[in-house]
Amino acid sequence: MPEPSDPFTSVLVGFAAELRAAGLTAGTGDVLTYFAAMTPLDPTDLVDLYWAGRATLVSRHEDQGVYDQVFRSYFLGADAPAKSQLVLRAQSVAEAEAELVMPATEPGPEEDQIQPHLGWMASGADALKHRSFTACTPAELAALHRIMTRMRLTPPRRRTRRTRPATAGSEPDMRATIRESMRMHGEPPGRLFFRQRKTKLRPLILILDVSGSMADYSRHLLQFAHTARHSAARVEVFCFGTRLSRITKELAHQRVDVALEEAARTVVDWDGGTRIGASLDKFVRKWGRGGLCRGGVVVICSDGLDRGDPEVLANAMERLARLCHRIVWLNPHKGDDRDFRPSTLGMMVAAPHIDLLLSGHDLASLEELAGLLPALN
Repeated sequence: MPEPSDPFTSVLVGFAAELRAAGLTAGTGDVLTYFAAMTPLDPTDLVDLYWAGRATLVSRHEDQGVYDQVFRSYFLGADAPAKSQLVLRAQSVAEAEAELVMPATEPGPEEDQIQPHLGWMASGADALKHRSFTACTPAELAALHRIMTRMRLTPPRRRTRRTRPATAGSEPDMRATIRESMRMHGEPPGRLFFRQRKTKLRPLILILDVSGSMADYSRHLLQFAHTARHSAARVEVFCFGTRLSRITKELAHQRVDVALEEAARTVVDWDGGTRIGASLDKFVRKWGRGGLCRGGVVVICSDGLDRGDPEVLANAMERLARLCHRIVWLNPHKGDDRDFRPSTLGMMVAAPHIDLLLSGHDLASLEELAGLLPALN
């Protein structure tokens, strides 16, 4: 057992001792595994502390309720022992309060039969997903960000010219058939051989508006881009206000807070004006023509409030539509209105070249985009 020479070690050792006192069989090996699980994680993050301990210190399903009670009293109670040894991040506490269900310390008579639990509230999470980002409290936004980190995006695939062996299909594999026939000394093979086209992920390019008119949504869209960047291999991310900035490398950091800080340092026109046409024109000339978006899906996130020349935007959208496979536009002003019609000049100019128009004003609309992407073949 490691010597409790630092606050973090003392917290974990003390937590394991509390669990044993409550009746859980948390041995020395389990505690060492808990230490190993927490090594790459953030010791000031309550959610990391909870799930790492639950995965390593709880061996029976019936012990989960006891584990939750001990965790609540040790880390979150009014006189929690961990508070005097470890300083938890304020953001971590807010995320935990928004994301996790904390049962009452003294359950009432009607709650005696309810097993305490610490985990996702399905109904609450579903309600949050349909709430606009602008209407969420800081704690609710923290919960949404935690949900967003668990999202997975799958870009659409395209068929390539190359083929691979297949168990069935319409294209016969003549080389395999002849090879099998030669192995049988010229006799016809006993089975048929086929080939089918290989598939390859299409590039996914996210172009995000971070101007002043998008201030209520830009951070959430950047977090969505960070999730996309870590979900698929061929993802590129750009930001624009009055100029275009490529932030793919900045979003490569595993921790979203660090990645967004790096992106904020790169994007110099944050919360400024909007020049959609000039930004898209630069993307087409500098990256689009070089093959970055050839055969790919381009997702533009903007409210369409362009202060530039409409003709520049029209020409850029026309060229972009010829270079890429599909153009998806996220406009938060669309909201849940199924009969939404573009009213800004920028949106009206871009509309003829848009293949799919979504809102992007809440987490549910971003999940809708993630679900539609694989079908954009």
